Amino acid sequence: MPERIPLDPRGRAEGGSVGDDGTHQICPDLAYRRLAIVNAVFFGTPGAGDREWVLIDAGFMGTTDLITGAAVERFGPNSRPAAILMTHGHFDHVGALEELAERWQVPVYAHELELPYLDGSASYPPPDPSVGGGLMSMLSPLYPRGPVNVGRWLQTFPQDGSVPEMSGWRWFHTPGHTPGHVSLWREADRTIVAGDAFITTRQESAYAVTVQKPEMHGPPMYYTTNWDNARTSVELLASLEPEQVITGHGPAMQGAEMREALHGLSRDFDALAVPDHGKYVDRSATERKGGEYREP
Repeated sequence: MPERIPLDPRGRAEGGSVGDDGTHQICPDLAYRRLAIVNAVFFGTPGAGDREWVLIDAGFMGTTDLITGAAVERFGPNSRPAAILMTHGHFDHVGALEELAERWQVPVYAHELELPYLDGSASYPPPDPSVGGGLMSMLSPLYPRGPVNVGRWLQTFPQDGSVPEMSGWRWFHTPGHTPGHVSLWREADRTIVAGDAFITTRQESAYAVTVQKPEMHGPPMYYTTNWDNARTSVELLASLEPEQVITGHGPAMQGAEMREALHGLSRDFDALAVPDHGKYVDRSATERKGGEYREP
């Protein structure tokens, strides 16, 4: 089993502010809400109002009210986002997406290679329950992998790397966990919204997911289908030298220890992140030109 890189809990990036609803603010215009097993991210200053903020990822099934409640708490009553940005389309990031897009009448942005999983036209490859050695991995065949359909609202990220409705941010293609996975970067304060390109808890373990002990990890093993691409993506993000990171799973972290751990993950990715054996270790999932999975 791959090794782990522990992180000091004192390195959590919370900016000294936790809302009544459990939303963690890490800087004046960036916060996240833990939704049991996954994080949803909110960009925008408190009290910003209608169409003046952005939601990044949309939780898992049944979290619509938690997301909208966090939005009301942070931005004010009847505050709809200007956009929903998707790091990728796995079930635990799109669970409330269809309902939210329809309720808010809002554009949804994703990488072009992720569109088949968001417009109803393709399902993800089967997960690999043999990797990771935890309950979350064992249960992965039960997780939904069929596509959601927000085609009416769906748009691609701009080719110039800019991020819609988030001035000063850029998106980077960080594939491996999925074909069209993206991460967001703001150079001004060296902040990464990583999605699942790397994470800060051992997502394969139900116990670790529950207690949220900070550790630096590669992407969740059971759903990662191209380990070569995943390695390259972590190398890219480590090269940015971030000061603070929000990941799709686990607590937001900051500081020199986090950077050192991320460099360690990048440097020793095969030993730290890649399973010894598994369905996609020696042979990545086959993808069509448009990004959608093709049965072998």
